[in-house]
Amino acid sequence: MTLDPGTEALARLAAERVDHRFKGLPPDAEGRTVGELAAQRRNLFSDGFATPVLALSAERLEHNLALMETYTERHGLAFAPHGKTSMAPQLFRRQIEHGAWGITLAVPHQVRVARAFGTRRVFLANELVDAPALRWIAGELERDEDFRFLCYVDSVRGVELMDAALRGAGRPVDVVVELAAGKGARTGVRTEAESTAVADAVAGTETLRLVGVAGYEGEVPEADPERVHAYLRRLVALAVGFDKAGRFADLTEIVVSAGGSAWFDAVADVFAGIPELSLPVLKLLRSGAYVSHDDGRYREITPFNRVPEEGALEPAFRLWAQIVSRPSPEQAFANAGKRDAAYDLHLPFAQVIRRDGTERPATGVEVTGLSDQHTWLRTAPEADLEVGDWVGLGLSHPCTSFDKWQLIPVAEADGTVVDYIRTFF
Repeated sequence: MTLDPGTEALARLAAERVDHRFKGLPPDAEGRTVGELAAQRRNLFSDGFATPVLALSAERLEHNLALMETYTERHGLAFAPHGKTSMAPQLFRRQIEHGAWGITLAVPHQVRVARAFGTRRVFLANELVDAPALRWIAGELERDEDFRFLCYVDSVRGVELMDAALRGAGRPVDVVVELAAGKGARTGVRTEAESTAVADAVAGTETLRLVGVAGYEGEVPEADPERVHAYLRRLVALAVGFDKAGRFADLTEIVVSAGGSAWFDAVADVFAGIPELSLPVLKLLRSGAYVSHDDGRYREITPFNRVPEEGALEPAFRLWAQIVSRPSPEQAFANAGKRDAAYDLHLPFAQVIRRDGTERPATGVEVTGLSDQHTWLRTAPEADLEVGDWVGLGLSHPCTSFDKWQLIPVAEADGTVVDYIRTFF
């Protein structure tokens, strides 16, 4: 049986040789393929893995994938999770197998990674004005009739640059007008009048095709439910206005897209009220951090805290480090640092201690700082901590956790490593 190119590319990941590039893997795995190592089903704690080592929970990863699949189905949403979180084509494939419409990305390099591994639908959540990248996209659209690509436009100047780069291309590039989330927010047009000007500029080209509107409610200033809902209603009203003006002629559907990881419940609420338009509406959610979730920022802000009856995401990451110094009763140091752990939103959280095969809560142990290669720990009198102990750290912010690791073991609850996730940053 002939495999499609994306499946073949994923299969080649298993044929990659394990070597010094990959942190935390057993030294005696040198020269084996990733597939051979996975088939050995080694134990994370007793079969040669070296600290620091980041692991994903097999059970929690599957739980999170399934939960967002059922959530989006329940609310009538298409789903294009943001792939910049993991930049892991194996996870892209699993997300699509769990019902995702496609994958959201941020920059051209990420699109190239996704395409190399067979992703057929890409939503680029940025205005793309880089001429070589645009010409490459045009080539992909010409080469593969099944490839669907959309990106933001938020300025007349951007439209002009895109048009200049794409002249002579075959299929037009589909674009959505990005509406900013408010004054001082990130990208996007600030007013409806600007939105109209950008849409007019698109209509004046043969290289671009306006297919909808989009935005990111996570940038709403002083965000609260009322403000976020108000912004999303503005976004829907923009789509309605464009439709009434006949801007979506000759399409099969209208795209309305939003959704980060903090307010997707608001997106579901407002998008449920989109009125009947001249064409079917693709209500596209783009939340990405759910795939691993975390023990910090996203645990705090997940919408499932507001709607617990819908379920709960589970933190799938744990960074294992080893105590390498215990200079005083009040202080200890572990051998993981900024090169290994996310630290842009919160410091890691000491969760469990392992000694002689036994795991217990990290009572009285607190992370107070990170150096490049050390975790600073404050230890209370009740802390039972010795040099050589393993400490399991919870992390905050998935997007800056994945990017520090090229090959991440996926471990079952008993420590059996069943897979390895390759990242491309």
